[in-house]
Amino acid sequence: MTGPSEASSTPQRADLTAWLAVGAGTIGALMATLDISIVNASLPQIQGEVGASESEGTWISTAYLVAEIIMIPLAGWFERLLSLRIFLLVVTVGFVLSSMLCGTSTTLVSMITGRIGQGFAGGAMIPTALTIVAKRLPPNQRPIGIALFGLTAVLGPVLGPIIGGWLTENVSWHYAFFLNLPVGIGLVGLLLLGLPSERMHWREVAQADWLGIIGMAIGLGCLTVVLEEGQRERWFESNFIILLSLASLLGFGLLTAGQLVSRKPVIDLRIIFQRSFGGVFLMSLVVGGALYGILYLIPQFLSKIAGYNAEQAGYVALLSGIPTLLMMPLFPFLVRRLDVRIAIGFGLFLYGISCLLNAGLSPESSGIDFLFAQILRGFAQFFTLVFLNQAATSSVSQDKVEDASGLFNAARNLGGSMALAMISTLQERRTTLHVDRISEALSGNSVRVQELIAGFGARVEDVQRGMQALGQAIRLQATVITFSDQFFVLGVILLVTIPLVVLLRPLPKDAGVSVG
Repeated sequence: MTGPSEASSTPQRADLTAWLAVGAGTIGALMATLDISIVNASLPQIQGEVGASESEGTWISTAYLVAEIIMIPLAGWFERLLSLRIFLLVVTVGFVLSSMLCGTSTTLVSMITGRIGQGFAGGAMIPTALTIVAKRLPPNQRPIGIALFGLTAVLGPVLGPIIGGWLTENVSWHYAFFLNLPVGIGLVGLLLLGLPSERMHWREVAQADWLGIIGMAIGLGCLTVVLEEGQRERWFESNFIILLSLASLLGFGLLTAGQLVSRKPVIDLRIIFQRSFGGVFLMSLVVGGALYGILYLIPQFLSKIAGYNAEQAGYVALLSGIPTLLMMPLFPFLVRRLDVRIAIGFGLFLYGISCLLNAGLSPESSGIDFLFAQILRGFAQFFTLVFLNQAATSSVSQDKVEDASGLFNAARNLGGSMALAMISTLQERRTTLHVDRISEALSGNSVRVQELIAGFGARVEDVQRGMQALGQAIRLQATVITFSDQFFVLGVILLVTIPLVVLLRPLPKDAGVSVG
């Protein structure tokens, strides 16, 4: 909570430069979250032009995620080293240059290099956006900044595939990257106007927790690759996955050692064990998993089962962003009057129910069958993501806000990677299971089976075509049931997470919104 000294020294209303800084942070975070998924719709075209196979092409997405997850928790240290203004100017320029490299790439190596650069820069933009809100706005105006930041967490992943799909279909996939040039130029201008000039602190290099920095990079980077590539590599049947898992354990061991021996750890992991922030961290993992997991499942279902293209599926996914967007103006009012525990618990309940509503899909299901669940999910995202942002910034002291922001945002992205790994594993194993069960339930003497096969004719080749059609029908039904299983699992996980809200502390209703 905000102490008396902060309340007396912080202006009651932010000036124009402060709002320009908040706008810059919001735009930067939106760019970063947008570029996580903007290439998904155009991956086949990109793979063709850079000469990559399908398995190699997955690294175009994975490279960004790995670099981003490494940078997010390190952003606070870089901010202390370079100052917030210089750090954000450097990463903005780096993001634009990396985007240009991606847009002009003709080889897989240059594309992955550009995506790594984008990931590092984007990973810096996400937590610093919340830091700007905490540092540049007075407590009574922070809800507006937090609402803007929360909007990026929802709209970025949703808009990415739509914008990428539209540009790929109507212009060229290159413009999914070139789009960042004018935005980046505008962002540099906002940063120069909105953030004050500060001294760099080079002593941070000498005093740095290098065990923690190296350990975090190795631990989080290897863990993300394991989660992203595990199913494709058959998990621990692969020496590659085993080696990366051991490297991840080593990295987290170094990070732990840094916590114990360094006078100033790169990031204070002790705040995870504080009751309130620990609850926020765990719920961020779950909500991040739901956000990215559902944004993967819906387009996949509509593409494989309903025959939608990437752009059409993107519009269905976008539906969940509409209620969130409409509710944002109410956040400053609600956060002062609604207990944060009730808000987040209600959001988790709506999120879980929205997933369970999609647990009864059929081969005839299409976009319209997701309509009500997506609208409900939009309200759920508002109450979970935005109020969790508030809970994260309000559960630590002012001097720990950078660490809290980094850990909170890292948890959301790591939760997304965990959910996608779970979905990928369930997709293969449950589909195989359901194919076997359906096949066992069908008898060759069944009237319906005989009628289906007979409908193709009496010749041997006709019977073979009938058997193939039967196999395809079984596979289709099994795939649909598997999608239903995945929505059911996500729904149950969200619902059983609700009791974690008791770990949170209520915000004082008469104190505005505080950080610390």
